[in-house]
Amino acid sequence: MKWQGRERSSNIEDRRSQGGMGGGFGRSGGFGIPGGVRLPTGRAGGGGLGLLGIIVVLGIIWFVSGQNPIDILTGGGGAVAPSSQQWSTPSTAAGEDELADFVGVVVKDTENLWGKVFQENNLTYRPPTVVLFSGTTQSACGAAQSESGPFYCPNDKKVYIDLSFYDQLRRQFGAPGDFAQAYVIAHEIGHAVQDQTGVLPEFNRARATMSQEQQNAYSVRVELQADCYAGVWANYANRQNYLEQGDVEEAINAANAIGDDTLTRGQVSSRNFTHGTSEQRMAWLKRGMQTGDVGQCDTFNASI
Repeated sequence: MKWQGRERSSNIEDRRSQGGMGGGFGRSGGFGIPGGVRLPTGRAGGGGLGLLGIIVVLGIIWFVSGQNPIDILTGGGGAVAPSSQQWSTPSTAAGEDELADFVGVVVKDTENLWGKVFQENNLTYRPPTVVLFSGTTQSACGAAQSESGPFYCPNDKKVYIDLSFYDQLRRQFGAPGDFAQAYVIAHEIGHAVQDQTGVLPEFNRARATMSQEQQNAYSVRVELQADCYAGVWANYANRQNYLEQGDVEEAINAANAIGDDTLTRGQVSSRNFTHGTSEQRMAWLKRGMQTGDVGQCDTFNASI
């Protein structure tokens, strides 16, 4: 991806020098809307506004930490003990400053896209702050830890990313490349868009009447929508001539690597899936990439 020398977002909060903080965690992740959601339709270049989704690997939280990702999504749930698995969380890893600059550029691109889409629909986009941290930091949804992966917290309207996660994405999940990293960011920013367009608040109101299986099923639809909207952002980046050879494949490979069926190696029932299978995640990411149309990302009324 062509990113060097381009403008960075001013909505970056760098806490990496603060080091780790103690505490458990609970935060926001994937969501679903029981009974469906009224989604405006239209194209990024005009018409109605589509909606977005959340975290790339929040399913990892369920399998690594034991925390229900739906509790994390809505900012609820109690604190849990950190996983015994050791994840690398260097505070001064080589190249981390360059990676922080990269994050800032991608976030700026998302601001340009969604600011335009919202404006065309007579709305005002409020860019979330992106917090960079090392190890552990505090969020309004509980303590953020590297074990959970990136996430969006609706309680403070911030995205949290421990940059060491990207090394994990490359080494453990076999998804290298800067555009795989950009996909993660675009997916998380999508949850902020969902929050502003009412998807997350509606789920929070409705989930009390849902069974766990229903919550899981709609969480999948939200996550797939997030993948589709990350694809819409990729389409935008391509139209700006920011993409390089192999970028699209990097993002699709990442979507494949973090499907629920791939992460769990067939050991968990599909009723417990919260983000979708690898096939589903790749398909919705590709839909967004190919169409660049937010109106094509209505996973709530589509056969997934």
